[in-house]
Amino acid sequence: MAEKVNRWKFVYAALVMQLCLGALYSWSVWRPVLEKTNGWDAKVSIGPYRYSLLFFTVAMIIAGFWQDKKGPKLVGSVGGLLLAAGCLLSAVTWQSEMGLKISYGIIGGLGVGFAYVTPIATCVKWFPDKRGTIVGLAVLGFGAGSMIFAPLISNLLGSDPAMWATTVPRTFAILGVTFLICVVGAARIFDVPPAGYKPEGWNPPAATTSASGVVQKAEFSPGEMVKTWQFYCLWLTYFLGTSVGIVSIGQAVPLMKSMAAASAIMSAAAALGLMSAFNGVGRLAFGAISDKIGRKPTTVIMFACYIVAALFLLRNTTNFITALAGVCLVGFSYGGYLAMMPSFTADYYGAKNVGANYGIVFTAWGVCGFIVPAYFAGIVAAAKAAGDVAAGYNQTYFTLAGMCVVGIILVLILKKPVQDA
Repeated sequence: MAEKVNRWKFVYAALVMQLCLGALYSWSVWRPVLEKTNGWDAKVSIGPYRYSLLFFTVAMIIAGFWQDKKGPKLVGSVGGLLLAAGCLLSAVTWQSEMGLKISYGIIGGLGVGFAYVTPIATCVKWFPDKRGTIVGLAVLGFGAGSMIFAPLISNLLGSDPAMWATTVPRTFAILGVTFLICVVGAARIFDVPPAGYKPEGWNPPAATTSASGVVQKAEFSPGEMVKTWQFYCLWLTYFLGTSVGIVSIGQAVPLMKSMAAASAIMSAAAALGLMSAFNGVGRLAFGAISDKIGRKPTTVIMFACYIVAALFLLRNTTNFITALAGVCLVGFSYGGYLAMMPSFTADYYGAKNVGANYGIVFTAWGVCGFIVPAYFAGIVAAAKAAGDVAAGYNQTYFTLAGMCVVGIILVLILKKPVQDA
């Protein structure tokens, strides 16, 4: 009976859900409107977004444990309800800094985190034969979400400041209803495979045995996972890979405006949109590649792409096309980490507890987002104050390339954990 289930319906539901969750990255569309309407500066307008990323990460950990115990339907539905509630409350609190931090940042961020882990954990369990490809396809939706919702939100808000008092709350309300229907609806489709499930025509790898003939453990609980050195190696690999991507992407627009403006063939915003497209394609491409050649070689390739971009395309650049190629290559590689790490986690620690286990591994992304970009932004700001912003960018990209070398070393020593069952 299990073989008769159309497992692809979970992928379609995952895409719908992740496209909606990806609207989180469209906050930059809201900021200029809120700044002009409410008289806020950039430091205030970025607040709700920073809170959303923080609580997104917190919710991932909680939801991972909860999802493995209660299943994806409940946890995904709660995520959809929280995200919808956050947007609907934002329609009321949009003129309050603290109100938006609570509604969009805390409540909405929790909603995204609860919902985000459910399609990944579900698809990993239904597709043990092509984890990288399917996870890449699922998280592609999250990356592409801003490409759909950013122009939609912009059109709903309009360009007439006199109308923003009406269009801002109305747009938040429309998003809230949309997320309620689509995210909760998609969550109701999710289910876990029955015990012993395997796709037709696929056989699981034979159990690993030690030299003494003892069968090795295939499924690790979160507590068992964090006791292995491989977890910390994997966590640092994710941290380094995320660091290079987030820093380079975050500096893409100012780099192009200040260093390569003379040879620009498009606006910096359009270039960022092109980079986002490469980010989405990278999620699927590297996920599929890893199914063919393995997670470790694929991750080494991603770090190598980073090094090429940092040292030869972005460092010392004064040409727009070269800078554009660099940020697109970075975006392409960065997308791969979002597809690679859930699959890596399931390969090393089993699919049974992948929700909780990946939630813990994902903290590398959250920690990076709060610490690393600010550090490198300080380097660039100091160089700019000294009158040599190019030196700041060059130091940044040289350091990032060095981090990639460390990442490659970590990947090369990484191996599947071995414990007696």
